[in-house]
Amino acid sequence: MSEEARWAGRNGTKDALRHEVWTRLVETGVAVGPAASRIPNFAGADLAALHLSRAPEWKAARIVKCNPDPPQIPVRLRALYDGKIVYAPVPELTKGFPFVRLDPADLEARGVQFELAATSQGFLEHGTPVEFDEMEPLDFVVVGSVAATRAGGRTGKGGGFADLELGIFREIGIVTAATPIATSVHSVQVVADERVPMLGHDSALHYVATERELIVTGTRHPQPAGVAWDVVEDDQYRDIPFLRALRARIESRT
Repeated sequence: MSEEARWAGRNGTKDALRHEVWTRLVETGVAVGPAASRIPNFAGADLAALHLSRAPEWKAARIVKCNPDPPQIPVRLRALYDGKIVYAPVPELTKGFPFVRLDPADLEARGVQFELAATSQGFLEHGTPVEFDEMEPLDFVVVGSVAATRAGGRTGKGGGFADLELGIFREIGIVTAATPIATSVHSVQVVADERVPMLGHDSALHYVATERELIVTGTRHPQPAGVAWDVVEDDQYRDIPFLRALRARIESRT
């Protein structure tokens, strides 16, 4: 199976767009490391994090959730240096616990460098494992993207993890319709609005940070109320150990 084929087949339109963007990143020399089937790392990720930190909601946020991928290392690092508590998901949610919590005061007390804690290996080693139910309300959410639009559309690598996480957050009440959602990408990953079809279970972006600018999307796309369980794939239930039990817990409350 090729790298791109790993997540292909769920949405042909988005598959084609992802292939186009991954190819463009490599051909332009913007990609840092492999791009296909990943949230791709890119030259200028540190500048995108700087632009993102200028959003008023970022400045006011005490608790930030950020995806675990390499291009968002500068986002996690800046959050820690800004004194924010960071929640980061286990990559692809494959462990028995879904998230780790990074408290900059705790890291400093233990002598853990923020530069190490901001990496996926570092936060898994030095963060505190937490369940969804143990997480505090989130003030700002950062997701990874392969492509994004100025109107707030996005697509990830095709696994559906970001929308699943956000749906769970909404189900348990730690994300609301007012919680800002952002991404950081290279400007070559910003595509025309019509290239990213937004479905009912898709979460829209409020901010898109690139190495050049901070885009305020002004999105009008209605955010989902929770998890669209009818679109959760069999392989997600298979590969995410706690998902069935979590669904049973959520549904037992209703």
